[in-house]
Parts: sequence; structure tokens; C-alpha cells
Amino acid sequence: MEILLIICCLSIIIMIYIIRNLLIKNEKQEDILTSYMVYLNKISEIIEMSDQKLKEVDARGHFQADDEVGFFFQSVKQIQEVLNNFKIKNL
Repeated sequence: MEILLIICCLSIIIMIYIIRNLLIKNEKQEDILTSYMVYLNKISEIIEMSDQKLKEVDARGHFQADDEVGFFFQSVKQIQEVLNNFKIKNL
């Protein structure tokens, strides 16, 4: 009976140690995830501002597709369209 009690106590102590370590690791991962979400939100804001500025410049109609500047502007618009797919929605 005493041996069983000792084994139970040891197993409980080991489980407490394991659970505590897992909790600490989980909290660290949550902190990392939070910092990544902040970073991604900032990138999303930059993409959104860039899209707005590009639409504003395009609305003025200063660039024609006939010349080199117009070709470059069209390329920038295509890149912006791809970037728009990477905007994240706030949770």
C-alpha cells in the first residue's frame, strides 16, 4: 500500500512539472503569435494605403499605356492587385 502511495505521489509531481512546462511553452507561443499578428496587420495597412494611393493616381489619368511610364504604371497596378490578395481581415 505504501509503495502504491509513493508511486501515485511521484506520478502527480511529475505530471505537475510536465503541465507547468507545457503551460510556459504555450504562453511563449501565444506571445510570438501576437507579435506576428501585429506585424501582419501593419503590412496589411501598408498594402491598403498603397492601393488607395495607386487608385488616386490612376483616377487622375496622368499615365497612358502607350509610353514606357504607362507600361511601368500598369505593371505596378498588376503588382498591387496581387498584393491586395494578401490583406488580412481583423479578427
